[in-house]
Amino acid sequence: MSLRQRLENLTVSQKLLAALLVLLATVLLVANLAFISAAYWISRENTAPQALQSLGRLIATPALSREALTSPGKAAALLDTLEGFSTVRAAALYGSDGQRLAQLPRGEKLQLPERAEHLNEWRHDDFRASKLIVLPQPDQAPGHLLLVASSQLSEGFYQGILTASLVILGFSLLLWMVVARQIKRLVTRPIRRLEELSRQVTREENYALRARRGNNDELGSLAEAFNTMLSRMEAREQELKRARDEAQVASEQARQLTKETRHSNRKLEMEVQVRNKIEKKLTGFQNYLNSIIDSMPSALIALDEQLYVTQWNQEASLLSGTRLHEALNQPVFLAFPPLKPFLGLLRRTAERHTVEKIERVTWIKEESPRHYALTFYPLVGVSGRGVVIRIDDISQRLAMEELMVQSEKMLSVGGLAAGMAHEINNPLGAILHNVQNIRRRLSPELAKNLEQAQTAQVELAAVQHYLALREIPQLLDGIQQAGTRAAKIVSHMLSFSRLSNRTLMPCELTSLIDQAVEIAGNDFDLTESFDFKGLTIVREFDPQLGPVPVTANELEQVLLNLLKNAAQAIHQRDDDEPGRIILRTRLNPPWAEIQVEDNGVGMPEQVRKRIFEPFFTTKEIGQGTGLGLSVAYFIITNNHKGQMEAQSSPGAGTCFTLRLPLQQTIAEQGT
Repeated sequence: MSLRQRLENLTVSQKLLAALLVLLATVLLVANLAFISAAYWISRENTAPQALQSLGRLIATPALSREALTSPGKAAALLDTLEGFSTVRAAALYGSDGQRLAQLPRGEKLQLPERAEHLNEWRHDDFRASKLIVLPQPDQAPGHLLLVASSQLSEGFYQGILTASLVILGFSLLLWMVVARQIKRLVTRPIRRLEELSRQVTREENYALRARRGNNDELGSLAEAFNTMLSRMEAREQELKRARDEAQVASEQARQLTKETRHSNRKLEMEVQVRNKIEKKLTGFQNYLNSIIDSMPSALIALDEQLYVTQWNQEASLLSGTRLHEALNQPVFLAFPPLKPFLGLLRRTAERHTVEKIERVTWIKEESPRHYALTFYPLVGVSGRGVVIRIDDISQRLAMEELMVQSEKMLSVGGLAAGMAHEINNPLGAILHNVQNIRRRLSPELAKNLEQAQTAQVELAAVQHYLALREIPQLLDGIQQAGTRAAKIVSHMLSFSRLSNRTLMPCELTSLIDQAVEIAGNDFDLTESFDFKGLTIVREFDPQLGPVPVTANELEQVLLNLLKNAAQAIHQRDDDEPGRIILRTRLNPPWAEIQVEDNGVGMPEQVRKRIFEPFFTTKEIGQGTGLGLSVAYFIITNNHKGQMEAQSSPGAGTCFTLRLPLQQTIAEQGT
């Protein structure tokens, strides 16, 4: 057992006595040390310097000092007289020339200076108490006496210290015995009486016993607390007895109530079963309503009067990116940030009980703009007012409306194109015919022209020379080119206005696309300022796509037009990136898709929306008719019952998508 455990197992009185004994020993030790230290420093600082001063005055008398300085022997004899003084540790006598004459050692020999001029420096560095006495001499320099004090104390001093310590120790032991007796009387006995009383209460289970109050100290308070505990335990015992009696009475009553309780429990069980069935039906109905709400294509969000989310369907999670458990009980502008600008309308709907509609908003979803319609409905229930938000994706509807508007434009312009074509054809034919006649009547190869020139006495060669000087042939070429161009425009207008009565035949799209690329390359080599064959043509054809019913020459015309536009868009770029046209085919039932994608300059949105309008063009005057894409759109949508659309953005190129039906009905083929 360790010392600490032994100390902990001591009784309270033993612990107090041990602590008191340690305290007295500590006080005694500290007092002795303090007394010895004080006596030592008093002796060193006061007694030793005074003794040295007295000895120095005695030796400094002219009678003694004058004779001692005459020779080293007399100096040594003088110093020997100091042997009996215990306060002198060492002494040295220096002559008039400063040389040391004699030295008195005591104990270990000290290293005293040889010359008097070194005394000040030695005294400054040495820690001992010392005294330097000047010995005056007549008619010559004075001598010096150095006295060094001893640090040892006298035997009487130590005997006095020992006696005082023994007296203090005896007094401390006597005091400790007196205190121990009082501790035993005042502390140990009351604690033992409480211990005996507690054992008696435990043994006899008699809670009527009481401890004697004693003094008004902590032990007295402990006895009073012990008595209070006994009183409460006695009262608790009495209460337990009464409780046992009451429990017996209650047991009899409980037996009587048990029968009634059993009957009530049966009724409650029936009610619980009925309630469970109702709860299951309500839960199933709630799940059914939640399934209906989640299956709706619109995003539905229910809010309370404070605009906190109370209902959130699956479409709302997909649209906002916020899950159901993250959105519930959250402000709507945190769960669905794009709705933050409409908080005013939501509050007005909840307060005024009115329906608010926003026809169209555009949000970015998956890095592309999508269009939505918002409707805010007031919600009134038992729990208070609220708002229901319905969000519908109208992007596809707007695209269909745009296609319908485009189709209506095509139909309305078709009649106008037919009338204009017939009206323009007559004067256009006369212009081209007259240009041809002028060239024939100026030609020297016709005999009729030579005959008429001789009749008029005009040389036909001179007329030809004059016309060449005046650039008349170039003017005729311009008239003929303009007329031919106008005739081509009229031809496009007529084909645009006529209903298709062509028969669709199955055709391999890959062969048709390759043929269109070859024709486009040959055509642009002759007419354009850049080489079409220098462009990179990438073919990504779907091997699963079989023959598709089309009119080959019309579809080839559409592809040629798209290839020409793609090449011109690439030619308009300012950078040195290689030109690239990607041709794709893809099986996407019920459609066969053809895509023509380029890395040209692209188009802004306002231009993309109008590219299929007749006579709309962004080219310079004289370089485009504005009918190429409109005729292509008419061929795909009207003649082939397909779809045609374009995606483009400035600097990112353009992609045209053609969708052709894989099968044509008999009614469609006969139209």
